[in-house]
Amino acid sequence: MTEKLVKFLKARLDEEADLARRCDGDGCGEWSAHGHTVDFCQVDLSGFHPTIALHVALHDPARVLREVEAKRRILARHARDPWPCHDLRDLASPYADHPDFPARA
Repeated sequence: MTEKLVKFLKARLDEEADLARRCDGDGCGEWSAHGHTVDFCQVDLSGFHPTIALHVALHDPARVLREVEAKRRILARHARDPWPCHDLRDLASPYADHPDFPARA
C-alpha cells in the first residue's frame, strides 16, 4: 500500500506543479489581493468578495511550487517508513475525493 500511496501522491504533486507553472508564464511573482480585486501580475480581476480574493491570492503559483517541493521532501523522507505512515496518510488526505485515491490509504 505504501508504494501505491507514494505513486498517487507523486502524481498529484506533479499535477499541481504543472498547473502552477502554467499559471505563472512570466514569473512575475506573488499574486496579491486588494479588497475585491486580485492582482495576477499580468491582469487585475475584480468582483471577488474580499475573503475570496485573499484566498485566491494566497495560492499564487510561486507559493504552490514551494509547497509542492516541501511535500516532495516529506514524501522522500517517509517513502520507506513502515506502514502505516501517518505523515503520508496526512499528505494524501486532501486528495480523498480524487478518483485515483487508493482505497485503503
